[in-house]
This record gives sequence, C-alpha cells and structure tokens, in this order.
Amino acid sequence: MSARIALIHATRAAIGPVETAFAGLWPAAEIWNLLDESLSREIDAAGELTQALTDRFIDLGTYVKDTGVDGILFTCSAFGPAIDECARRFDIPAMKPNQALLETALEGGGTIGLLATHPPTLPNMKAQLEMLAEETGRRVNVRAVLAEGAWAHLGAGDQAAHDAVVIETAKQLSGCDCIALGQFSMAQLADAIQAAVTPPVLSSPHTAVAKMKALLGD
Repeated sequence: MSARIALIHATRAAIGPVETAFAGLWPAAEIWNLLDESLSREIDAAGELTQALTDRFIDLGTYVKDTGVDGILFTCSAFGPAIDECARRFDIPAMKPNQALLETALEGGGTIGLLATHPPTLPNMKAQLEMLAEETGRRVNVRAVLAEGAWAHLGAGDQAAHDAVVIETAKQLSGCDCIALGQFSMAQLADAIQAAVTPPVLSSPHTAVAKMKALLGD
C-alpha cells in the first residue's frame, strides 16, 4: 500500500512545486493538500509567530494526523517552532519544509546563502540553520538576504515582477558556496537563478520529498 502524505500550506504558491516534486520522485505516494491562506496573512500582519497562530497551526496538524496519514510535510517556512511542536507531539514524521534543504546545504560547509521573499521566513530559517550547524558540529558562515518586495508582488498576482526581484537579489549571494531558496514558492526559479549566479542553487521541494520517502522506507 502506498504511503499517504498530507501537505499543509499557508500559501497556494507552494502547492504546484511540491506536487511536481512528488510526481518526479515519488509518484506512488498518495498526497492531499490542506490550505489555510489566512495563516500567511495573519503572520504578515503580526510580524512574528504569535502563540495564537502557533495554536491554530498545531490544531491543523492534529486534524491531519488524526486522519491516519503516514507523514505530514509542511510547506510554510515561517512556522518552524509550531512545526517543531507538532513533531514532538505526533508519532509520525512531521517535517519542516526546509529541514532536508538545510541538511544538504550544511554538507558543503563554507558560506551558505539564504534567500527568501517572505519576511518572517528569513530569521526563522537562519536560526534553524545555525542550530543545525551547532548540533552537527559544523562551522559555517550564513548570509541571509530578503528579496524585498517580491512577496507583495506574489500576493498581488504579479508573478513576473516577483521572479525578477528574486533573480536580481540572488546575485548578492554570488560569493557564497551555495544558495538555499527559502520557500517552496521559489523552487520554479531554481534554473533561472542558477543561470544568473555561480554557486549551486538548492531548492526545498525535491530535497523534502526525498527525505520523507527515505523516512518512511518507501
């Protein structure tokens, strides 16, 4: 029987990239999507992950877990602490979107560039990477850059403007040993960014799907 994986999203822009990754790497998996865009809007308004948002997020995860899925993949990078709490409570894999991405980035060491469009995502992602480096005894230098204005363009439906800002901002990280794209919504730009910079560009969906598949032994 194929594994059943739930995907929890705070923006619809993450759905396409992760479904593409599953189609390419794990087509036998049975996946279903749960989207709550109000989470993204409310964390933007608050400027941080509040306890109320954390509680709502955990409620979503609990609802999904109780449906009997084999694993949960969260695609919303700004909710790291809430995902950690889900992982502690649940007896199934509950993965952060960038968990596998950052593990891959750390393997190369050196200077790691982090690129994000969603303002609350960047500090959470940087903290996660630095904690992971400390836990694994790796010495790295982290350069975190926000693609200013790209998130607003995406929310307004202007994909072209979003993409242009992201690609141009990525050039600021050309001196790094690798560049990690902080959100699933950026994954479709990986090839275009790679064409504009020298360091290898890493994106979240494929590394996340590969790790979930390995965790479940499928």
